[in-house]
Amino acid sequence: MVTNNGYTRVLDGFKNTLIIAVLGLVIGIVLGTILAVTKVIPQKRKSAKVFSKLTDIYVGLFRGTPMVVQLLVMYYVIFPLIGLGSIPPVIVAVMAFGMNSGAYVCEIMRSGILSVDKGQMEAGRALGMGYGRTMLKIIIPQAVKNILPTLGNEFISLVKETSVASFITVIDMTKAFQNIGAANYDYFMPYIVLALCYLVIVYIITLIIKLIERRMRASDRR
Repeated sequence: MVTNNGYTRVLDGFKNTLIIAVLGLVIGIVLGTILAVTKVIPQKRKSAKVFSKLTDIYVGLFRGTPMVVQLLVMYYVIFPLIGLGSIPPVIVAVMAFGMNSGAYVCEIMRSGILSVDKGQMEAGRALGMGYGRTMLKIIIPQAVKNILPTLGNEFISLVKETSVASFITVIDMTKAFQNIGAANYDYFMPYIVLALCYLVIVYIITLIIKLIERRMRASDRR
């Protein structure tokens, strides 16, 4: 790993893995929250029902197909069709992982919103706040507290799933170690170190999530 710029490859792969996972999660949270709201909003208007159905189709599509297939379709089909064939593969990976995560976060956030007592919405409306403002200021913050461990699991899943980004020529952490193994004709040690790297990353994420949960519980007691 020392020879053939092994450390440089690993650092570049680690950087790309974090970029894809972190930005993918951010996109997923924003997109998933919007989709979740369209699912829980009262279905009194026809437009609300249409948006709810479209959300069902979106969630079913991204949850029902493998991540690697979504990645390949976006990189080789969708982006070239809309004239963005020259876009960097890392950006394509971020978009693909973000849209995939949005489908899962939608269901996670929906369950979190439904877990908040209905009286919270009624209290917000009684104070003169509109539905959207009540949702943004009161309901969603409480929902995030309830689903924080699940969001942490989603982030961990994204980190591990970035290993398929090499299918569209992204040099992620897995691809970096594969290249090291190919250069040295020895895959045993690179793959062992790769597994340890993923374990360390997951362990750190788990500790961060636990720390945030502990602080939230402390703020609730105060």
